[in-house]
Amino acid sequence: MKRQIALVEDEAAIAANYQAAFERLGFNVNIYTTRAQALDEFACNGLPDLAIIDVGLADEYEGGFDLCRQLREQSATLPIIFLTARDSELDEVSGLRLGADDYLTKDISLPQMIARVKALLRRVDALNSQINSPSDSLTRGAMVIDNLTMTISWQGQPVELTLTEFWIVHALAKYPGQVKSRQQLMDAANVVQDDNTITTHIKRIRQKFKSLDQSFDHIRTAYGMGYRWSAE
Repeated sequence: MKRQIALVEDEAAIAANYQAAFERLGFNVNIYTTRAQALDEFACNGLPDLAIIDVGLADEYEGGFDLCRQLREQSATLPIIFLTARDSELDEVSGLRLGADDYLTKDISLPQMIARVKALLRRVDALNSQINSPSDSLTRGAMVIDNLTMTISWQGQPVELTLTEFWIVHALAKYPGQVKSRQQLMDAANVVQDDNTITTHIKRIRQKFKSLDQSFDHIRTAYGMGYRWSAE
């Protein structure tokens, strides 16, 4: 069965270009020009396998941000990529804080774009293949990683993590005390991102745990090296 990609983009030429490229690779690509149009379609036919979203949509300057927020409310694991002309660090950080898995600018080459999409989908497949392995379940103090349901809880409360965040926490918690470099975390999450993006993901993960427990301090920074899970 073909994977479904939702491309939420109001520039027809750009949308058509990416649609043709992904359809040549065997994907089904549906184009939506507005946030409302995309939400209506998802409500009727379910969420896609991956969403590629522009930040500015029609007359909504930050319609893409709003759409990402709404999609995250429906699914913590739907792969979401921003593809936009807006290249400010503030916009990128905003997109990642809202739960996007990646933030790309429209000057990215088509091969690079395709590689990012394939990496995200490989990660979904890898996660689905591992969640059926009971030996891969982890308990670290007050944290439980349940691979059967692909969820993480802290003190019995669910932590709403994206796929990228799930993999990062899993990689850190699997070997407590062991420092994981940003590159190792990217490899574990099966993503291709820069160091600053990984740093943003770590900050967001900490915030989510702290929203449940203000004393949470188990993800430690090893300056100049990476991060580690501390059992202390």
